[in-house]
Amino acid sequence: MANELSVAVLGPGGVGGLLAALLSRAGHRVTCLAGDDTAATLRTRGIEVRSGHFGDFTAEVDADTTLRTPVDAVLITVKHTALDAALSRLPAESLGDALLVPFLNGVEHPATLRAVHRPDRIAPGVIRVESTRVAPGVIEHASPFAEIDLTGDQVPRPRLDALAQALTAAGPATRVLPDETAALWAKMAFLAPFALLTTRYALPLGEVRTRHRDELAALVAETAAVSQACGAPADPARALARYDAFPPATKSSMQRDAEAGRPLELDAIGGALLRAAERHGVPVPVAARVVRELADATR
Repeated sequence: MANELSVAVLGPGGVGGLLAALLSRAGHRVTCLAGDDTAATLRTRGIEVRSGHFGDFTAEVDADTTLRTPVDAVLITVKHTALDAALSRLPAESLGDALLVPFLNGVEHPATLRAVHRPDRIAPGVIRVESTRVAPGVIEHASPFAEIDLTGDQVPRPRLDALAQALTAAGPATRVLPDETAALWAKMAFLAPFALLTTRYALPLGEVRTRHRDELAALVAETAAVSQACGAPADPARALARYDAFPPATKSSMQRDAEAGRPLELDAIGGALLRAAERHGVPVPVAARVVRELADATR
């Protein structure tokens, strides 16, 4: 990769739109891949970002419905429920030597991508940010931070380092982690109890951690046990302390999806947790019950 990168962003929503705008502002060539209407809007208006941390600005981007020329990296920022349809926007002949960088919830998507793309070009990312698309091409970044972990056990380290440096220079503090399993399960161990319980009870985190404290603690312990069985470190006490430090009105993205009537990433989060538990013989009765209740409620 040269200092100036060519980057495609597949799904310019809250996360993808923010990253696309920041990279474009930093001088990189950015193409957003989306549906006809969104692509037309982005081509004519660019991406407007409203951020107390990065400032308010509008960045010009290219936009299309499919990738037509090779790029250095493709940031995959769609929901897991939209992944299969979105990947049709990435014809193999246009990908070239691109890194595929999925910012998806769950732990199973890297294997899905490696089944159809070069394994040494799949570089999973984890992002910590609160960013929302309030209209096509309009992004509100609410958190006082944006932090990224890049990983990919089979990816050449110089490729990861170059992308991390570009992202950090553009705004989000980015580090490269050497253990993909640990990086993905670190997020999963925090996300799964939070997403499952806030959605199950339709309550913000503050009420879940008080009214359903025992259930939260049990689910945290189960998820930590699965994470450890998969070879990743886990600290249940630290996870509970992190939940306690969040503003009480905090909602999970799965809960917001439920409120809006959108498809839930239940299989990518809850289903993946149960499948990993079964593979390793870890009992997860609370997780199994909550996932079952959520599945019944969405039928």
